[in-house]
Amino acid sequence: MVISQSIEINGYIKSKKNIENIHVINKTAKIFTVTNNKGEFKIYGSINDTLTFTSIQHKPKSIVLDKNIISSKTCEVNLEELINELDEVTVGKILTGDLYSDINNTDGDPPINFYDVGIPGYTGKIATQSERRLSEAGEFKPKMLLGLLTGGIPLNPILNGISGRTKELKQHVRMERKADLLRTIKVNLFEDFFSIHELDESLHADFFYFCEDDPDFYTRCNGTSDIEVFEFLKEKLKQYKQNLNTKDD
Repeated sequence: MVISQSIEINGYIKSKKNIENIHVINKTAKIFTVTNNKGEFKIYGSINDTLTFTSIQHKPKSIVLDKNIISSKTCEVNLEELINELDEVTVGKILTGDLYSDINNTDGDPPINFYDVGIPGYTGKIATQSERRLSEAGEFKPKMLLGLLTGGIPLNPILNGISGRTKELKQHVRMERKADLLRTIKVNLFEDFFSIHELDESLHADFFYFCEDDPDFYTRCNGTSDIEVFEFLKEKLKQYKQNLNTKDD
């Protein structure tokens, strides 16, 4: 009876690479989780359930929960490092495909940056075109009207506010950020999500646009864990399928 029931498995990943945030999926029970910074994970499973492990730094691996794992409630998994080597080519110097070796083997001086000449420079995130335009346009605030008394009122924020250009630029920035976030989600979760949640392949793109249109999409998915994003996608998939059934009716 114990073996036939779904129990919580305590697992641990072993690898030479980073073992945090590895996706662990019970494909049989359709459950998803990720490892912590020690490579540990907890997931429910029953005998003969299939667990899959995926990561951009490791080769995918699948195991079947046997009697020993279920009885001990523990699971240790060794993941093999995924090495993306370039084909050997000859361009002046011989390149091996090992980036560190090739850099040391190349001639030429590195480009000069602002540190070399002793001047301050910006090292933060590079702004997008829409973000730069929004910054240049400025934002109108009521306290700017006090500048009328001193003759130092900034005109750009007022003119852009009146014309609606500032509002339009803010909308462009929001759209860019949502599109970038959606691309990141597709890269990180696309294959794993649809490996346990069925949806016709022709509807995949439409489903993700449906998620992006949700008013809470950016708040729910930006800066959150893969598990939280996965749960959001599950909620949206349920709504999406309900909408499809309504249209069919």
